[in-house]
Amino acid sequence: MGSTSANSEEIRDNLVARIAEAEREGWLGEVEGLQVSLAGAQDKLDQLHTEAARQSTAVHLGMPTFGRSDSR
Repeated sequence: MGSTSANSEEIRDNLVARIAEAEREGWLGEVEGLQVSLAGAQDKLDQLHTEAARQSTAVHLGMPTFGRSDSR
């Protein structure tokens, strides 16, 4: 997954912390907006995990080798 996943995880974690702060402070409008952003960040992470899983199951077949055509 690499740095894109790590960055997305940092963003998600930051949003979770900001939501907790907004809830403590009673900033209800801020909570709603941050929850929308958090849902988007989680969707992105899910996409990255799905893509990584798909790539890890791919089988590399390599280049086929062919014998000399004049040996027939």
